[in-house]
Formats: sequence, C-alpha cells, structure tokens
Amino acid sequence: MSTNTLTPRALYEQVAEQLRHRIFAHELAPGDWIDELKIAEEYGISRTPLREALKVLAAEGLVTMKVRRGAYVTEVSPKDIADVYHLLGLLESDAACVVAERADEQQLAALLHTHEQLKAQTHDAERFFALNESFHMQMLELADNRWRNQLVADLRKVMKLNRHKSLFKHGRIEDSLQEHEVVMQALLAHDGAAAARAMREHFNKGLAAAG
Repeated sequence: MSTNTLTPRALYEQVAEQLRHRIFAHELAPGDWIDELKIAEEYGISRTPLREALKVLAAEGLVTMKVRRGAYVTEVSPKDIADVYHLLGLLESDAACVVAERADEQQLAALLHTHEQLKAQTHDAERFFALNESFHMQMLELADNRWRNQLVADLRKVMKLNRHKSLFKHGRIEDSLQEHEVVMQALLAHDGAAAARAMREHFNKGLAAAG
C-alpha cells in the first residue's frame, strides 16, 4: 500500500487535533459557529478533510452539527455537566479502589511523583490542569481497564468545555489539591474503600465548583 493512501486520513486527524486544542483553549468557545471556509483557508486545506475532522469532533461531543446551519462548538447545560461528573465519579472511584488494592510500591511511587509535581504548580492554573489530568489518567492506566479508560477520555473532553468555570474559580486549585492528597494517602495505605470514597468526594466537590 502506498503512503499516499494514508495522507487524507492523517490530514483530517491533524486538523481535528488542532481544532480540539482551540476548543479546549476556548479560542473557539461553546456556542461559536465554526467558519469552515475561513478555517480551511487558514490551514491551507480543502473543506473535505475539515469536514471529516468535524465529524470526528462531533462523535466526541465537542462539536454539534446543525442542519443547514453548519458546525458549532457544543454548549453544555448544567445537566450535561452533572451527568459527566456523575459518570466520572463512578468510573474513577472504581479505578482508585483497584489501584489501592493491586498497585505495587513502584507504581504508587510513580503516581506520588506526579502528585508532588502537582503540589508545586498551584501558581500556574494551566500547568496545574495538565498535571491534574495526568494524575487521573496515570491512575486509570494502573487500574488497567482499556474500556474504562476510553470512556473516561471521552467524558473528560466534554468536561474540558466547562473547565474555565470550575478550575479557575478562586480557591478551587487549593481545594482540588487537598482532595488529591486524601486520595493519594488512601492509595498509599492500600485502602480501596477509602480511595473510592475520596475520589467520589473529589468529583462531587468538582461538580459543586462547576456550578
């Protein structure tokens, strides 16, 4: 198979990643109309790979396609956010329980290292957010359930649409860090039930801050 047959797919995936980054950075904010012609010209591409990229983002819930009106960045309702946090709380609390009960000391030490890095970034909200997500995804990898990981990754994309309203709220970074500390201590103690409770509480408080 020639490499040329892979180029269109590689192109639309690159475009999807660029648009995804712009959506998460709120350069394209919830409710914004996506000007296909302008973006195609900006990227120097035809509208075909752009439309394929938009289909990918629509499948992830980041873009909403409206008949005869085009593509818009998805607007999330309070119920959407509550539903996402509820599911993440269920999935990640279960993962925390698994990690507490099964992870070895080397694995927990690696997770603790990420936690310590997080503690050093309370002055930088963007860096804190990136490390916070790394901590959660690292924990999920240790729990070793690829289906759960995929579900969480998709849900977190939707959650990012609202993150500027929650993480950047005054005092939320400090509160989030304290909640992580409780989770981390339960993991280190190999207390599955406590780890699950702490992770559920973390998401409950995150939802309260997102309101």
